[in-house]
Amino acid sequence: MLDRLRLIEDRFEDLGRLMADPENVLDHEKLQKLSKERAGIEEQVNLYREYKAVMKNLQNTETMLKDNLDSEMQTLVREELEGLKVRKESLMEALKLSLLPRDPRDNRDVIVEIRAGTGGDEASLFAADLFRMYSRYAVNRGWEVGLIDSSPSEVGGFKEVVFEVKGKGAFSRLKHESGVHRVQRVPTTEASGRLHTSTATVAVLPEADEVELDIRPEEIKMDFYRASGAGGQNVNKLSTAVRLTHLPSGIVAACQDERSQIKNRLKAMAVLRARLLALKQNKQQDEITQERRSQVGSGERAEKIRTYNFPQDRMTDHRLGASFHNLPRIMDGGMDEFIDALIHHVQTAKLGEVAYEHA
Repeated sequence: MLDRLRLIEDRFEDLGRLMADPENVLDHEKLQKLSKERAGIEEQVNLYREYKAVMKNLQNTETMLKDNLDSEMQTLVREELEGLKVRKESLMEALKLSLLPRDPRDNRDVIVEIRAGTGGDEASLFAADLFRMYSRYAVNRGWEVGLIDSSPSEVGGFKEVVFEVKGKGAFSRLKHESGVHRVQRVPTTEASGRLHTSTATVAVLPEADEVELDIRPEEIKMDFYRASGAGGQNVNKLSTAVRLTHLPSGIVAACQDERSQIKNRLKAMAVLRARLLALKQNKQQDEITQERRSQVGSGERAEKIRTYNFPQDRMTDHRLGASFHNLPRIMDGGMDEFIDALIHHVQTAKLGEVAYEHA
């Protein structure tokens, strides 16, 4: 592992020299490519350099213990030594994780689909709460959120809502949200104060590049209609909403949020490509990971990943086997704590797989 990190550091230094070369400075395309490669390994290099510095300090500190120190000084040196050993282990873990193969889709923008599940009106209200939670989280991270399509319920929730999130690392942070979310709370409409359990399904799809899919124009059926508001009434006198049907697969995508028919068509096409890419990737894999099994069309939507218990002010992620408190903060977009925990959980599992393969 350390030999590999040494080679990465050498490459990092080579890239710095290449970027400073006057010939490359004038070639903007090449300079951008070099800069992107360098930025991609900079975090690993910084961790490795800190690791080397800690190892050097450890060696120097251990040497100090061999000197004739008074008891007070020996105590201080031993404390410093223990701190360096803890930091060494932490850095070693971080370096192992940094060498894991990266998901090439991690920096892609995403399309999120939320659908009300069991629970009637309360399920549609919960779907709206999830939409707000993800929207707030995206805004907190400086990402851009755009509504693509929605089917409002009569009580102010959503039977279905589809939206896009654009920003660096969007898929890496949101990809583990796919699955069934369960809520336990007393609905405002419940006069007796009885606790209800409702569900909503979430699918997170990375946006697909055009080159990844060969979609021929004759395979797409395009329909135009008037955009609808709550209750189904038409809110636009012109047929600007667009519905696209991929005839070979039967997959449908629609967009009615924009006033322009062209913009709606572009957004609907992005949704269609994302759904087709997810379908294609699922078919290509014999053993599909948990996050892909829970995508649209994979047949695994029934697996419950999380429960939001409002009376007990607790959110439980069943994959982690852990609970997090302060639901108002979570529903207002405070999701980093458990997203970080999920990412670490998945990375640790991958480390275990790598260790098993090399055993």
